[in-house]
Amino acid sequence: MSFNTQRHQFAGHSGATLAARLDLPNGKLRAYALFAHCFTCSKDLAAARRIAAELAREGIAVLRFDFTGLGSSEGEFASTNFSSNVADLVSAADYLRQRYQAPSLLIGHSLGGAAVLAVANEIPEVCAVATIGAPADVGHVLKNFGTSLEEIEKSGAADVELAGRTFLVRKQFVEDAREQRIKDAVANLRRPLLILHAPLDETVGIENATEIFHAARHPKSFVSLDKADHLLTDPEDAAFVGRIISGWLTRYVSADLPQGEEPIEHVRVTETGEGKFQNAVQAGGHRLFADEPKRVGGLDSGPSPYDFLSIALGACTSMTLRLYADHKKLSLGRIGVDVSHAKIHAEDCEECTETELGSGRIDQFERVISIDGGISEALRSKIEEIAGKCPVHRTLESIAKIKTVMK
Repeated sequence: MSFNTQRHQFAGHSGATLAARLDLPNGKLRAYALFAHCFTCSKDLAAARRIAAELAREGIAVLRFDFTGLGSSEGEFASTNFSSNVADLVSAADYLRQRYQAPSLLIGHSLGGAAVLAVANEIPEVCAVATIGAPADVGHVLKNFGTSLEEIEKSGAADVELAGRTFLVRKQFVEDAREQRIKDAVANLRRPLLILHAPLDETVGIENATEIFHAARHPKSFVSLDKADHLLTDPEDAAFVGRIISGWLTRYVSADLPQGEEPIEHVRVTETGEGKFQNAVQAGGHRLFADEPKRVGGLDSGPSPYDFLSIALGACTSMTLRLYADHKKLSLGRIGVDVSHAKIHAEDCEECTETELGSGRIDQFERVISIDGGISEALRSKIEEIAGKCPVHRTLESIAKIKTVMK
């Protein structure tokens, strides 16, 4: 499923206008999710975009926004703290509830993970929570302040360099962080929890995931992010997180449904707007992508058109042979069919007719049938004969007519 991203604005806890993006599926919508980004990050962090994109492709709409004083949102960062971020999350949930539908899922990255754990019980519609590299203690963030922490304690405020940027941090931020009891919130969560954390995370150590997991009650799950870094800078790591959350979420929200409100009897192919060739394919109640390989400018997100033809021939051949074996009560092992397609010179085709021989280049599908356990020589020729009676085989060898209607 493809998706589109919309720009939104809503009032935060202080009345400041907060900038947001809503990633919406282009097909059937399963649920809404609210995403909280990492400390001093923004909604446009590459990992946040990729995770939201993966979820949107699976039918989950994701609202990600900049907390007060960060990114494109209004307000003064120095006047904010962890509690104000939690309040902004409540405002974001209210916005979704009023405009669309309250969030069923909360996702939090790093300190945003601690924030969604703290706020979950304030949003009754939430049925599941996922954290990524989250600290078990909000005070953990103070370790990043270095010697500036002493200055904040002494003078009431100080400039702190974080991720290459300088932020003014006041003492109220430090005091608020130390007052938070995230593990108590986890113990009282009363919702399914998915904890994703990288063992090699140098910003928020893996021991934080252990503490959160031990504090949580079942149902709870942990997924190791292997060699990922804290910010999930590798696109594959962020995409993996999105896919894991989506798969886990199927237990708690409605199942992924095909594009379109109702099943259709024909095949519908629609451009997604992603890449040069990607198309969304709906066949009855099934959905998949059609695409081209990267070497010709595609995303390689699905079979090519000729791959689909080969799939049709291979599947039809296997099904036809199985029907024949069952009808004749033959003990036939598992059937496999390899199909390849090529354009060949007509004069190289031994089975071609005179008409085909005069047509220059023609399409050739080569079909290789294998049967587990093998078959006798006597049965081999019969299997080849029956394979030739496959309906798709006959269609490909005949002259089909295609009727085109413009709407």
